[in-house]
Amino acid sequence: MRAAHVSRLPIADCRFSSPARSTTGGFVVWFTGLSGAGKSTLTNALAPVLRERGLRVEVLDGDAVRTNLSKGLGFSREDRDTNILRIGFVANLLARNGVAVITAAISPYRAARDANRALIEADGSAFVEVHVAATLEECEARDVKGLYAEARSGARAGFTGVDDPYEAPLQPELALPTGSESVDASVGRVLAYLESHGLLPPTRQTRSER
Repeated sequence: MRAAHVSRLPIADCRFSSPARSTTGGFVVWFTGLSGAGKSTLTNALAPVLRERGLRVEVLDGDAVRTNLSKGLGFSREDRDTNILRIGFVANLLARNGVAVITAAISPYRAARDANRALIEADGSAFVEVHVAATLEECEARDVKGLYAEARSGARAGFTGVDDPYEAPLQPELALPTGSESVDASVGRVLAYLESHGLLPPTRQTRSER
């Protein structure tokens, strides 16, 4: 398991060492990042493209999981880890049955994300960790739900990035600077990664360019 200290990565593609896998197998694209970083936006843009490319796709959204799978859990570290491990368990079941899974959850603690990686990779599926790397300042500037404002005022305790830590990935497969990069550009980089690692068949245009 990787070291648990907190550090920031340069905004770049960070790891391309995973072995290529058959496009007939499932995989997990794990979007992690602060509230408001753009995880759901990227998920909503990526999922239909993968379906158009012939993959079976399931989305595990953090808010939906808390409503339906993790109802009753709070926001202590233990409860947050339980929630993320539940998402990983379901993602693994789907991926090992040939489904392309996209998760969109803050998943603030590195150890829980790493535990899910270990579970999914041990079962033969690829785990693609994508750091949706908008800065705290960029996320606060968006703050469409007013959550950061509530946290700053003390009305929302234990809010990730304000009074609870976010442990950025140390070696994600991709880091996307969504504060400065367009949605199309970010999705394009995810698709390029999946193609280059044999997880997604290339389009005709991509084949002709090679």
